[in-house]
Amino acid sequence: MKQITSIQNSLIKSLVQLQEKSKTRKQTGTFLIEGKREIELAIRGEYKLKTILYCPSFVDYNTIQHLAHPTEIIEINQDVYQKLAYRDTTEGLLAVAASRSLDLSDLRLPKNPLVLVAESPEKPGNIGAMLRTADAAGIDAVIIADPKTDLYNPNVVRSSVGGLFTNQIATGTSTEVIDYLKQNNIAIYCATLQDSTPYFSPDYQKPTALVVGTEATGLTQIWRDVSDQNIIIPMQGALDSMNVSVAAAILLFEAKRQRNFK
Repeated sequence: MKQITSIQNSLIKSLVQLQEKSKTRKQTGTFLIEGKREIELAIRGEYKLKTILYCPSFVDYNTIQHLAHPTEIIEINQDVYQKLAYRDTTEGLLAVAASRSLDLSDLRLPKNPLVLVAESPEKPGNIGAMLRTADAAGIDAVIIADPKTDLYNPNVVRSSVGGLFTNQIATGTSTEVIDYLKQNNIAIYCATLQDSTPYFSPDYQKPTALVVGTEATGLTQIWRDVSDQNIIIPMQGALDSMNVSVAAAILLFEAKRQRNFK
């Protein structure tokens, strides 16, 4: 088994770049995954692992060898691991994985889909939280319109707690996403303040896309122009907005309630 004990090793330097730079992730078509559960979910989600790195100070080889075939395994020491690790907690396990296509054409939706669309989310933590919510609700796809953040950003991978690998995900411009929804006869419900009805009023039992915007500016005009119905979450306090991932959760679980959680 190959061993690496120096942070000056060329492979380790390249992996640091993979963690830090979106450009490197796009050029190589790879990204890093940290943690045993996340790696197992990536495998289950049919992501191809290229390399597994493990630190015997934190994890025993016998507990991870089932992840390897036919993936290369490299043993690293604690200094190298801590150079690469993104979390405060240590599990001693990392993997280099091939990124997947995020094209809208790759989505495989059922006849009566429930989809979450997020326009231009900027904070990786919010994207990760929405992916966790989408997994919890068991929806059919998450679509990011006009993405501002690389979905393989380590903060997205970390904050999604594996949700990046358990959801169908696609990205595209707002125009492309709108065209896709219309071509598939999916009704568009936009969470926005203007001309809105309470979120629990519409019927979400038909093909449905719930669309959320940024916390700072909300949805842009292109979405408001195509909305079949604008919806709003009534606010009971002094503030007029909430975290976008929380808003998405409220909307998605109302839709699932209407569908008898099917």
